[in-house]
Parts: sequence; C-alpha cells; structure tokens
Amino acid sequence: MVDFYKDYVVKMFSIEGRTAIVTGATGALGGAIAAAYAMCGAKVVLTGRNKEKLEVLAGEIRDAGGEALPYAADPSVEEQVKGLVAFAAKQYGGLDILAVSHGYNKPQNILDQSVEDWQYIMDADLKSVYMIVKYAGEQMARQGRGGKMVVVSSARSKMGMAGYTGYCASKGACDLMIQSLACDLSAKYNINVNTINPTVFRSELTEWMFDTESEVYRNFLKRLPIGRLGEPSDFVGMAVFLAAPASDFLTGGNYDATGGYWAC
Repeated sequence: MVDFYKDYVVKMFSIEGRTAIVTGATGALGGAIAAAYAMCGAKVVLTGRNKEKLEVLAGEIRDAGGEALPYAADPSVEEQVKGLVAFAAKQYGGLDILAVSHGYNKPQNILDQSVEDWQYIMDADLKSVYMIVKYAGEQMARQGRGGKMVVVSSARSKMGMAGYTGYCASKGACDLMIQSLACDLSAKYNINVNTINPTVFRSELTEWMFDTESEVYRNFLKRLPIGRLGEPSDFVGMAVFLAAPASDFLTGGNYDATGGYWAC
C-alpha cells in the first residue's frame, strides 16, 4: 500500500515528456508558466506576437536544460491560431497541455469609451481564448489521449471596477465559457478545462502599482488578506498542478488565486 502511493504521488505531479502550448509567453506570467513547464520536463511551444522576445525566452529555457520552440502568432487571428496548433502537433507529435495567459486591457469610463475600444478588449480577452481552446481541443480530441487546458482569467471576472466594463465582462464570460467547455470536453474526450483567477501581479504594465508609498498600493492591501500583491511565481504551482495528473478530477473550475481578495 505504501509503495503504491509513493509511486502514485511521485507521478501524479509529473508532466515530463508532454507537449504544451503557452500563449502570452512574452508576458510576465506566461513566461513564468512556460519556464516552469519546461523545467518539469515538458516540451513547450512558446507563442506571442513578439518573435524576438520569444526567441530570447526559448534560448534561455534551452540554456537551462529545457526544451522550447518559439512560434510567433496573434491569438486573435484564426488562421494563425490554427497554424500554431498544427506546428506544435507536427514538431512534438501531438498536444497535451494548453496554457492561455495572453490578455489586454484599456481602462476607460464607459462614457469616454468607444464601441470599437470595448469590442477590441472583448476580442482580445474572450474571442481569442475561444479560438485557441477550440482548435487545441480539436487536436486533443483527435489524438484520443485526453489533455489539460489552463486558462488565466482574473479576480475581476466576479467583481466589477470603474473603467473595466470591457475587461470585467470578458473575464466573467471567460469563466462561464470554461465551465461550458468542461461540459463539452471532459467526459467525452477526457480533456480537463480550468481557469486560474489571479489578483494583481508584477509585470511591466503593473510595476507602478508596487510602489509601497502609493495610495493605490495601500488601498489594495486593505483588501488582500495575504498582505502583499502577487508575483508571477505565485501562480506557477497552480499552473503545473492543473496540467498534471493530480488534477484529473478537476474540470470547469475557476480557481481563486486572489490572495484572499474574493473573501473580503
């Protein structure tokens, strides 16, 4: 009994040898997830719009002993998404894991926001996610060996905020879409689909919020029981867990990674 569980527990957190696509890989969180998957032994296809940054990250991963290939693609362009999935399947013989970590926001009061700006947010944060999970799902279903999809959503999927009519709406819809995808894909195709819902984490876009003397920072801490804002590394463990056999019974979940923000 003990020997069985020893072997079982060791393997349940392993993603070694599996093929993963990570979107938004040139971003802070996407890059952290991609590096973590590679260091866990997965073969990772890195994607984003910036070819040069992708090549640098792929080189860094290979230098550290991991396996990674860059593939520049715009996740909002359907033909490029199809090409991305086909590339991963051709290079590595299939697709086992999809991690979606790209996103966009342009905060504006609705009275100042154009319909075009709102639609751009919805396309970048919802339609593009639909397309990548659709075509990745088709590939996984054809293979017949199941798969894992890990989609980075947001704490804002369930809480409104001034200037966020596009962003909050897109993330709330994303959470519900993932729940529906679980109904489509899990029992029939053995594909698990879940979201990670983080609070604010450090990136090029949010670095200004980490000024400990600022009112913005102090106000955030009033709503964060964890006592600090997030770092990309805070979400890597959950991303690996949701890609590994340990999460085989979990699907359709929107997993709280808010540092307690939803509790307050």
